[in-house]
Amino acid sequence: MIITQTPLRISFFGGGTDYPEYFAESVGAVLGTAIDKYAYFSVMRFYSELFDYSIRLAYRRAECVRSLAEIEHAPFRECLRRCGVTNNVEINYSAELPAFSGLGSSSTFVVGLLHTLHAYKGEFVQPLELAYEAIEVEREALKESVGCQDQLFAAVGGLNVIEFRGVRDAVVERVPLRNSRLREFEAHLMVFHTGIRRHAEELASRQVQRVGANRETLLTMRKMVDEGHDILVDPGRNLSEFGEVLHRAWSLKQTLADGITNEVVNTIYQAGIEAGALGGKLLGAGGGGSILLFVPPERQPAVRRRLAHLGEIPVRINAPGSRVIHASPSGGSEP
Repeated sequence: MIITQTPLRISFFGGGTDYPEYFAESVGAVLGTAIDKYAYFSVMRFYSELFDYSIRLAYRRAECVRSLAEIEHAPFRECLRRCGVTNNVEINYSAELPAFSGLGSSSTFVVGLLHTLHAYKGEFVQPLELAYEAIEVEREALKESVGCQDQLFAAVGGLNVIEFRGVRDAVVERVPLRNSRLREFEAHLMVFHTGIRRHAEELASRQVQRVGANRETLLTMRKMVDEGHDILVDPGRNLSEFGEVLHRAWSLKQTLADGITNEVVNTIYQAGIEAGALGGKLLGAGGGGSILLFVPPERQPAVRRRLAHLGEIPVRINAPGSRVIHASPSGGSEP
C-alpha cells in the first residue's frame, strides 16, 4: 500500500498572471504558500479475478467498475489513463477541507493522485515534473481553464515566488525568511470559509477571456508580487504594509471579471476590516470559498467575534510538497 499527503495552498499576489494566456506574452509570477491542510490518497493492488470489478475508487462516493471508460469521476479516470493503471487497483481519497474552498483543492487532487500512481508503479517523478504533468492533465485531458500556480504549490510546497515563463518553464524561488519572521507573518493570517460553495471553472473561463483587456491590471498585480516579497524579506519593514498591499490587490482583482465578488463576500470582507483587519482577499478564482484576512494578532479576537458565524480555518504556512508518507512492502507496483 502507498499513502501520499499533498498540501493545499494560499495565494497572496499575482493570481491571473499564472495563466498561459497571460505569460505567453509577459512573464507571470505569484507569491503564495503551501499550507498544513492536506489531501490523502492510498492505493493498493487487489485480485480482481475474485471480484466482479477491477477498479475500486472511494471519495465522497464509491465506484466499482470493470474499465477506465466506466469511471464517472473525470480526474480519477484521466490520471489513471495517464499513468497506465487500468485494473487490479483500489484507490481511496480523503481531505481535511472540502472541495470548492478556494484553496487549490482541484489541483491538489490531481497532483496527489498522479504522485500516488507513480509511486505505486515504482516510479520517482521530480516535483516540478509532477506539477507540469498535473497542468497537462487539467488543461488538456480535462479541458479546464486553470492557471499553473496551484499544481506547483501542491508539488513543491513552501513559501515561494514562482515565475511563469512557459507551461513547462516555471522558476520556484523560496522566500528566505528567518523562522521568527515566518512565524510573525503566519500569526497575521486568518482564514474563514464563506459558506459559499462554487466551482471555479466558469469564473476562471471569464478571466481567461478577458486577459487581453485586463493586461495592464494584471501587470500591476504582477508587480505586487515583488512588493509583497520585499516587505517580507526586510526585517526592518512593518508587516502591516503587507496587509495594505493585499487590500489594494483585492480591489484590483474585483475588476477582472463579473462574479469575482458578491454581496455576501463584500459584507464579510467589510466586517473584517471594521473589526481590525488591514487587508485580505477572497482565495481562488472568486465567487465564494474561503476568505483570507491579514490581522495583527492583538486585533484577532475582535475579528473572530465579528465573524463568529463563519468557520475559521487555522493554518500554518511553508508546508512540504506532495510526499509519500507510507509504503508497505506488500503494496508494491503493478505486476
